[in-house]
Amino acid sequence: MADDLIRYTILDSAIGPLLIGGDADHLTFMHFPESDRLRQPAETWRRDDAGFSEACAQLDAYFAGELTEFDLDYRLDGTEFQKSVWAQLEQIPFGETWSYGDVARRLGNPGASRAVGLANNANPLPVIVPCHRVIGANGALVGFGGGLDLKVWLLRHENIPVPGDPPRDQMQFAF
Repeated sequence: MADDLIRYTILDSAIGPLLIGGDADHLTFMHFPESDRLRQPAETWRRDDAGFSEACAQLDAYFAGELTEFDLDYRLDGTEFQKSVWAQLEQIPFGETWSYGDVARRLGNPGASRAVGLANNANPLPVIVPCHRVIGANGALVGFGGGLDLKVWLLRHENIPVPGDPPRDQMQFAF
């Protein structure tokens, strides 16, 4: 996508400012405030708050604990393998986790855990395509584009216990 075709907005969310953008027809990316792939709007980009109002409304509802599944028109740009992994991520229910191996097995390629991890890391729409719900085979929280602290926050937000948390019936979450 050429920079001069990129539209964007910035959502002041519960996890910090999110850069949300895409082309004239689709949402195609979201970036966390702290990220290895952090992008800043270029001079050729056009701010379009109205064009992303539905995405912002749904993200606000998710962060408020009122939405568990997104219903947005978006396009995921990547390789065919990446797209197949992201399609599996979209199937992980709110409040559940799958391991990289689980995703690989669902793809019919149980030996592809590492490749699944690389595709997971390249997810252009984190949270919306819930890559934060993927964990290591032993339950470990393995990497996350927004940092492990954010991954922990997102998992707890969905009432998913993380290593070191008290039993679920003793957990409390602030939204």
